[in-house]
Amino acid sequence: MRVDLFDFNLPPESIALRPASPRDSARLLLVAGEAPFGDRIVRDLPGLLRAGDVLVFNDTRVIPAQLEGMRGQAKIGATLHKRLGLRQWQAFLRNAKRVRDGDRIDFGAGVAALAGPRDEDGGVTLSFEGEEPVEVLLERAGRMPLPPYIASKRPTDERDRSDYQTMFAREDGAVAAPTAALHFTPELMVALEAAGVKTETLTLHVGAGTFLPVKADDTDDHRMHAEWGRIDQATADRLNAARKAGGRLIAVGTTSLRLLESAVGEDGIVRPFADETRIFITPGYRFRAVDGLMTNFHLPRSTLFMLVSALMGWERMQAVYAHAIAEGYRFYSYGDSSLLLP
Repeated sequence: MRVDLFDFNLPPESIALRPASPRDSARLLLVAGEAPFGDRIVRDLPGLLRAGDVLVFNDTRVIPAQLEGMRGQAKIGATLHKRLGLRQWQAFLRNAKRVRDGDRIDFGAGVAALAGPRDEDGGVTLSFEGEEPVEVLLERAGRMPLPPYIASKRPTDERDRSDYQTMFAREDGAVAAPTAALHFTPELMVALEAAGVKTETLTLHVGAGTFLPVKADDTDDHRMHAEWGRIDQATADRLNAARKAGGRLIAVGTTSLRLLESAVGEDGIVRPFADETRIFITPGYRFRAVDGLMTNFHLPRSTLFMLVSALMGWERMQAVYAHAIAEGYRFYSYGDSSLLLP
């Protein structure tokens, strides 16, 4: 499909620079089939789902993966996006033309790395010096990797260390938050349990590639960045049992959805998974694992807007986004949410 079909105009003031407080007070746009849109708030979620439904969360934890350093007199920015080994990460570099294979980049606070070869995704291999775990080095020298559309409007600050982390965050490795889950609070989880809604977690380490624009003119020519995910046997068994009993699997976030759809077979059975995925979902895709999606509002021409268009239909999502913009919904990572039920 032509990528320009997924374009739309978004007023700059629609981009949220801070999350709602409390988190579950964010707005929620209910889109259920062809029914009229419902303008709700996230706290209404228990009444919008059915007993036996399962919300599937991503328990990845965002690491402070942005570094600012020097290669000689040149300023170099690095965003780590994929672990390669104990002390090696792939990274996207700012001012990458000033860095050659074997150059040393000093990130301050006793953190330095040697640059290696370029990879097929346009990144550079960084090999960190010393014996401390890279995560310890990042806590000392790194910043939270806010999306470019927020970072270009204000500096990252200490508040982002908690704001840009979900209550489910447990497994270190993401360089972007699974933002649909930012809306959940302990109080909301209690209300969901009381309503008979079940919850499960899986792990997909979100990469910086999620923010990269689609440069191709046709979706067939776009190559997704790989992200590592895991679903264990016990979780897969519970998901399959819930669905067999009539419950719906509702992915909380496109990351959870993409991992579930990577792990499901043609028979609709979710299987254990521990591998990289490059799944790219566009209109025409047949969903096998999920029955709905809770997700924030995405960028024009993005793979994530293509995904929701595949789930709900291209014309329907054009109408959804036109309504959201007209009604003042807040967009992107710190913005409002939607509940999409085909």
